[in-house]
Amino acid sequence: MIPREVLQNIRRIQIRTSHLADNMLAGQYHSAFKGRGVEFEEVRPYRIGDDIRTIDWNVTARTGEPFVKLFREERQLTATLLVDLSASQGLGTNWQSKRELVAELGASLAFSAISNNDKIALTLFTDNIEKAIPPRSGSRHVLRVIRELLYCQPMGHGTNISRVLEHLNHTAKRRSIVFLVSDFQDTGYERALKVARRKHDIIPIVVADRREFELPNVGLLDLVDAETGQVVMIDTSNRHQRQLYAEQTKALADQRDQLFKRLRMDPIHVQTGEDFVDPLRKFFHQRECRR
Repeated sequence: MIPREVLQNIRRIQIRTSHLADNMLAGQYHSAFKGRGVEFEEVRPYRIGDDIRTIDWNVTARTGEPFVKLFREERQLTATLLVDLSASQGLGTNWQSKRELVAELGASLAFSAISNNDKIALTLFTDNIEKAIPPRSGSRHVLRVIRELLYCQPMGHGTNISRVLEHLNHTAKRRSIVFLVSDFQDTGYERALKVARRKHDIIPIVVADRREFELPNVGLLDLVDAETGQVVMIDTSNRHQRQLYAEQTKALADQRDQLFKRLRMDPIHVQTGEDFVDPLRKFFHQRECRR
């Protein structure tokens, strides 16, 4: 039996994210991700403004009147969410944790997918695969996705991106749109990303909190690595130490983004306490323009 407060939270996210998908994201999602191809549907008489390249010359020759071919997009795709549930996802210094942000973002993507008659799959991971839900469509399936995003209790604490990408390659039989949602606090996953990219359309979504890049001036502060338990003390009243911390975290982020650039991937950057809709819309628009 699911507790009442859990159902209320799921319902709240369902209402907000389904509205976002219906009114803001679904159309752009459709334009950004085309179907697998097109198939012939019918012919009809030529109308002014039709592309002359679609004229069916055989029918035109038989009837003496110009006819054009109509095609229908083979639409149904599979969108897969690979979602990082490592311990660092619990960080949130701006009214919202990274995990809460990911739940709303993932739900919005799921509703956008089913609004376009696509299927949605979910894999939750830490340093292991925590849960894998096969692709299905329909609102009830999205509600299950939301529930798992919010309330799955992971066994692991770390992050292993290579493992989840290898799991994807072994289980996904067809090409998928893959949203890899993580704070990317991991190393050594470049090869696995290259392999997965050959088969799937991989979109990294980088989830961050501002305090990961900027420390407040509050004196002595113990920084605890949520994934390893390592503790480091920093004197945040020392401007040099704050600056050094910011430079180190920025350098790691730059290395990650350079990897995406080398692999010709377009990451989406989202941050706790900020609206994630604009980064998604901007990404969809850029995809549509390129196509």
